[in-house]
Amino acid sequence: MVVAGGFAVGKTTFIGSISDIEPLNTEAAMTEHSVGVDDAGGVSDRKTTTTVAMDFGRIELPGSLWLYLFGTPGQDRFLFMWDDLVRGAIGAVVLVDTDRLEQCFPAVDYFESRGIPFVVGVNCFDGVAKHRLEDVREALQIPAHVPMLYTDARSRAATKQSLIALVQHAMQQLRAA
Repeated sequence: MVVAGGFAVGKTTFIGSISDIEPLNTEAAMTEHSVGVDDAGGVSDRKTTTTVAMDFGRIELPGSLWLYLFGTPGQDRFLFMWDDLVRGAIGAVVLVDTDRLEQCFPAVDYFESRGIPFVVGVNCFDGVAKHRLEDVREALQIPAHVPMLYTDARSRAATKQSLIALVQHAMQQLRAA
């Protein structure tokens, strides 16, 4: 499974909250080299690192099954890596920050154009939903068949529900094919 979305939307936190192992993170310090290249508008000054390759986590399921989680880097300049991260994936959770909706368009476009099942998780950073899901769906032009849900990347229970929604959606897509 892939966790995707814009810069600083909570992908690393999402994987860290649900992984049964210490996640592998490829974080690097943010520097002035990203100025004019990466859109960090609206991001807290407390964010000092960014994912430069991927995040990796693993969940153990009953029956000796393992679910692997791959988090994409959030900056557009790293989109070239996504094909390798997505190969063989069940689908993706696209995390959305409603304060920066435009940041998630590349992820939505990527999965739609490749026919990869995805769900949209509206990340509630402060524990409060700022917008109705229907309004977010309309703003992002998400098709009606794509599940949307509120999530909190910090909460294991919330991230688990997002992954369950993705598996259910992917299974429906498979049965319909």
